[in-house]
Amino acid sequence: MLAQVIRKTDQLKGSRMATGYAELLRARHAARLLAGTLVGRLPNATAHIAIVLFARAEGASYTLAGVLATVYGLATAVGQPVLGRAVDLFGQPRVMLPAAVVSALGMAAFAAVGIDPLPLAAAAVLVAGLATPPLEGGLRALWPSVLKRQDRVHRAYALDSVAQEVMFTVGPLLVTLAVAVWSEAGALLAINALGVLGALSVVVSAPSRTWRSAPREAHWLGALRSPGLLSLLGCFLFVGVALGSITVAAVAYSDDGNGGDLVYALIMSGIGFGALVGGLAYGARTWPGAPESRLRLLIALLALGYLPLALVPAPVPMTVLACLAGLFLAPALTCAFVVVDRHAPRGTVTEAFSWLVTVFGVGAALGTAVVGPAIERGGPAAGFLVPAAAGFAALLVLLLTRRAMADPRVRPAKPVTVAPRTEIDRGGAGEAGFRTGHQA
Repeated sequence: MLAQVIRKTDQLKGSRMATGYAELLRARHAARLLAGTLVGRLPNATAHIAIVLFARAEGASYTLAGVLATVYGLATAVGQPVLGRAVDLFGQPRVMLPAAVVSALGMAAFAAVGIDPLPLAAAAVLVAGLATPPLEGGLRALWPSVLKRQDRVHRAYALDSVAQEVMFTVGPLLVTLAVAVWSEAGALLAINALGVLGALSVVVSAPSRTWRSAPREAHWLGALRSPGLLSLLGCFLFVGVALGSITVAAVAYSDDGNGGDLVYALIMSGIGFGALVGGLAYGARTWPGAPESRLRLLIALLALGYLPLALVPAPVPMTVLACLAGLFLAPALTCAFVVVDRHAPRGTVTEAFSWLVTVFGVGAALGTAVVGPAIERGGPAAGFLVPAAAGFAALLVLLLTRRAMADPRVRPAKPVTVAPRTEIDRGGAGEAGFRTGHQA
C-alpha cells in the first residue's frame, strides 16, 4: 500500500515537472530562442577539440595544438564581457550577428592558412575567440520579456543549464562525425557556419530585435561595481577550477589500468547525467527564501559530492559516484543565474552574465593546469581531491563575502537620471531584485 502511494506520488511529480517544462517551451519564441542560442554557441563549445584536431592534421604537435586552443579560450574570456557591455548599450542584433560573422571568418582563415605561418594562424584563432558573441548572456536577458513570470524565468534558467550539459556532450561528437564525413577543416567550417545560423535565428526574432537594456549609470567598471556580483564571480572561478580539474583527473583514472577511453567517457557522461537530473528536478519547483542563502547550500553539497571520487573505486561504482558528483552542478548554476540577475547593476545584465561565463572558463583553464602536479605526486586519488578542494574554496568565498551577498532588496539602489521611457521589469511588474531590460 505504501509502495503504491510512493509510486503514485513520484508519477504525479514527474507529470508536473514535464508539464512545467512543456508550458515553458510552448511560450511564444521560447523554443526558438533556446535552440538558436544552443546552435549559435556550438563553435565555442567545440572549439577546443576542433582546433586541436585540425592543428594535429596539419602536422602540429600536441603542445602547439593545445597552445592554439588556449589562445582561443583566453580570447573568448576577454571578449565576452566586452561584447556583453556592447549588447547592453546598442542592442542584440547590432552586436551579436556581426560578432558571429567575424568569429566564423576568423576560423575560416585558420582553416585556410593552417599552422604555417604560425603568427597568422594564431591571429586568426585570436580574432575568432575575441568575436565569439555573448549569446549565453543575451538569452538570459531575453527570458523575462518572453516568459513574463518569475517562476517561468527560473525554470528557463534550469533548462538552460541542463541544455549546456547536453551541448558540451553532443558538440564534440558532432565535430568527430564531421571529421569522419568530411575532414578536420570541413568540420571547423561547418560548425562555425552553424554558429552563424544560430545567431541569425536569435537576432531576427522579435524579442531580440525589440529588447533594450534598462537605463544604466555610466561607470567604467560596469557590472563589476556590484560587490555581490564580485563575490559570485569569485565563487564560480573555483567552481570552474573544479570542473576543469575533474576532467583531467578522470583521464588519469581511466589510464591507470581502469579501462581507458570507455571508462573516461562513462565518468564524464555520469557527471553530465547527474547535472541533467539535478537541473530538471531543481527547476521543476519554486524555492522559498533568498537565492543567496540557497546558493551557499548548493555549493556546499557540490563540494561534498566531489569528495567520494577520491576513493577511486572500480569503474562501475566510480561511474555512480560521478553521477552523484554532477547532481548539484546544474542547480548551483541555475541559482547563480538568479543571483546575477539580482545583483547586476541596472542596465548591465548581459555584461554581468558574460562575466560569469568568463570566470567560469578561466577557472576551468586553471583547473586543468593545477591538477597535473597533484596527479604526478599522488596519482588519480590526489587529482580528484583538487575539485573537492576547489568546491570548498568556492563555498569559503561565499561565506567570507556574506555581507556583500546580502539580499539586494534591503540595499537602496543608487538613482539614475535618464530620459523618460517605458520600461517592463522582469516578470512584468516592479518586483524588487528582479530586473533587466525592457521592450522598446
